Amino acid sequence: MKKEKFIQLLVSEGFPEPIEVVRDKNSVTGPHSHAFEAKAFILEGQIDIVINNQRSVYLAGDIFHILANQVHSESYGSKGVKYLVGRKE
Repeated sequence: MKKEKFIQLLVSEGFPEPIEVVRDKNSVTGPHSHAFEAKAFILEGQIDIVINNQRSVYLAGDIFHILANQVHSESYGSKGVKYLVGRKE
């Protein structure tokens, strides 16, 4: 998927304008949750997300979706990660 198509998808699903997020290489965010639903498009790098002990790997061009209050952890690859994310309350 292309960045423009992702933004159109967000709009069609009622998400506000996405923001760009950058995470440092080889860093980790332990178990946590957010009060918002998040849908993100990977621009560069890699993010691994663990939900219910199941790890999913996302690379450039992939989309991940996390529900509000869904406990998850994140780790970022050797190049870090940059992604666009829409956050919906």
